[in-house]
Amino acid sequence: MKYLVLFLVFPLLFACESSEETETPEKLPDNFMVSGTIKDAGNTTLYVEALSQQGSIEVAKTTISPNGSFKIKGNIPGMGIYQLRLGESNDKVIPLTLVEKDHLKINTSYEMFNVAPNASGTEWSTVLNQYIEKFAVFSAAQPELNAMKGRATDQEVMNRFLELKKPVDDFAREAMFKDPDNPFNIVLSTSATPTTGFEGWDPANLEVLKVVAEAYKKRFKDSPIAATMENQVFQIESAYNEFLNTTPTKSSPDVAPEIVMQGINGKAIKLSSLKGKVVLIDFWASWCGPCRKENPNVVRLYNQFKDKGFTVYSVSLDEDPNAWKAAIKSDGLSWPNHVSDLRGWKSPVVQQYGFDAIPHTVLIDKNGKVIGTGLRGESLEQKLKEVLSK
Repeated sequence: MKYLVLFLVFPLLFACESSEETETPEKLPDNFMVSGTIKDAGNTTLYVEALSQQGSIEVAKTTISPNGSFKIKGNIPGMGIYQLRLGESNDKVIPLTLVEKDHLKINTSYEMFNVAPNASGTEWSTVLNQYIEKFAVFSAAQPELNAMKGRATDQEVMNRFLELKKPVDDFAREAMFKDPDNPFNIVLSTSATPTTGFEGWDPANLEVLKVVAEAYKKRFKDSPIAATMENQVFQIESAYNEFLNTTPTKSSPDVAPEIVMQGINGKAIKLSSLKGKVVLIDFWASWCGPCRKENPNVVRLYNQFKDKGFTVYSVSLDEDPNAWKAAIKSDGLSWPNHVSDLRGWKSPVVQQYGFDAIPHTVLIDKNGKVIGTGLRGESLEQKLKEVLSK
């Protein structure tokens, strides 16, 4: 089974070839190792290759022993995207995100090499195994997609493609939010990047890419990968904002668009995670006088209806995290769902929800359907009584 990896266009990272069998005139010290057993692969060549927009570059190679054991060492210039290739074709490939001093262990067979590598030994090996398991299911469905071509429309084929790939993308997004500075997020980020334009693209992808870029900026501050990730996320956000500005939007969509932003504790909170409750999406900011004046009413209604299935999802347009958190505490906004990307009016959510002033509210029912906008005070209270009495 051929393993395909789509990745962000990272800069070329030069890597000097090195292996336990091949000496080079200016051999750099080994700073990574991959070892283990690949049954039924004796005497096959195993390669570690660096990936870039120019293609793959050999970093190290070795010949697997007759009993399947191997050890391959080499030198990498830093954290980056690599691959482990078995044999001379591209059908047996495992994506790697090696970091200096990594010792990755593989325990598998020739047949299961890129389906179940059973990797261990690094901080990213577990998520590698989980990702490959998901991707293998998607890859196995490729014949179905090929069979659809010619007897189905291009849109039908694309819809089926996206349906089959959704478990991979959902897993990647959740894993990135859970552990944003994990090196394997370089590979996972491909699931969040738009490949066919922004029509139907989930803006939650942009939020997770920004979270990862910020985490990489802190952990890998001297790495070209971190700078490139930050730059490409900026380009994606700019293109997405342009798309929103040039695409007509409904003033009251049937279903509220997904929002995924970081909460006050740094963990992401999805709007969709509140499905099953009536939710007031409250757009506000600490610097907004009318917002602060309205907050006591929101607090009162939250306390009045919270035991009947009502909650608040507060989206702040603050840029100063300290001012945002201080206002939450000062105004007694006791519900747990406070989020912000700290980008002020530049936040994509402004275009996404189509408002130009705050406070702005959107009320959604238990299924996420919009049932009211701009509701405050008495009008909000009457609507909540109507909806929650059913």
